[in-house]
Amino acid sequence: MERVAIIGLGLIGTSIGLGLRDWAARERGGGQKLHVVGFDIDLSQQQQAKRMKATDEMSWDMPSVVRDADLVIVATPVGTVADVFETIGDHLKHGSVVTDVCSTKGDVMEWAREKLPTTCSFVGGHPMAGKTQSTEAAEATLFKGATWCVCPSVRASEAAVQTVLGLIAALDAEAQFIDAREHDGYVGGVSHLPFVLSSTLMNTVSASPAWRDMKLLSASGFRDVSRLAAGSAEMHRDICQTNRESVLRWIDEYTANLQAFRAVLADEGEGQGKALHEFFTRARDARADWSTAERTDGQLAQETESELSKGAIGSQFGQMLFGGMLRRRGDKSNGANESKRAERADRK
Repeated sequence: MERVAIIGLGLIGTSIGLGLRDWAARERGGGQKLHVVGFDIDLSQQQQAKRMKATDEMSWDMPSVVRDADLVIVATPVGTVADVFETIGDHLKHGSVVTDVCSTKGDVMEWAREKLPTTCSFVGGHPMAGKTQSTEAAEATLFKGATWCVCPSVRASEAAVQTVLGLIAALDAEAQFIDAREHDGYVGGVSHLPFVLSSTLMNTVSASPAWRDMKLLSASGFRDVSRLAAGSAEMHRDICQTNRESVLRWIDEYTANLQAFRAVLADEGEGQGKALHEFFTRARDARADWSTAERTDGQLAQETESELSKGAIGSQFGQMLFGGMLRRRGDKSNGANESKRAERADRK
């Protein structure tokens, strides 16, 4: 029987537990046996995960939770990972595999090299999935179709890498191998810069003396852009501190673009209208290219099916940008939505 230990039972850790237990239940006929044990320093989160049946067993002690584990998943905030590695290092089973789900990888890989014994293999990981909610919002299907970054350490065995790939497959995610520093550079732009901008927006407008009246006028646009500001302040702090250089670089690039836009808007010359139109057109087309990107299985890489329906964008714009593909997307989306509704009904 494979024993999996999950340290950290927030949204991600609990969802992993739920997903693994669902997978084990489905595969039981094929002889698959899995025992999931969990630990969280926050007893309320541990109790919530227990009520949700995310694990087979709970432990009240971090060293004991890993002692007999074949696979250890560290799902704590990145700022605590070094201490977690320090705590569990001497208690890991010989030949065990350790992985993580942190949003930054460079420092984590270095901590693993320094603090984990050579008798275990570390394979860094980062599932590109999540919500602003915590444990209560955990679900077994959270990672379905999501990209899961994989960063093996130089001393990780092939068997260890295959173990982590098996975990990812069991959760219906898509594995993508990537260098740790390259990972941090990329997510600095597409994941970390967005929550910095969202938080900056909230701090800017809420500081206005008119905020009390302004917030009554806010609608879906403000809601969408400000959503990430509702995330964990501790998580955002830790991410910025462990990916400082990348976040600074992306802030500089964003600021330069914003200043360039400001210069265009401040210029009242004849070319202002054209320049503004080009600015927004370029952004619109880049967004459209992103929203229609496909995975290897032909499905959309992002959850943008609803944006591609005829009701969501003007038919003239849709025909210009997507051509006949728009109708095919709509048909696929409707079929997928019907399938999802049927699955939910079956679970109920």
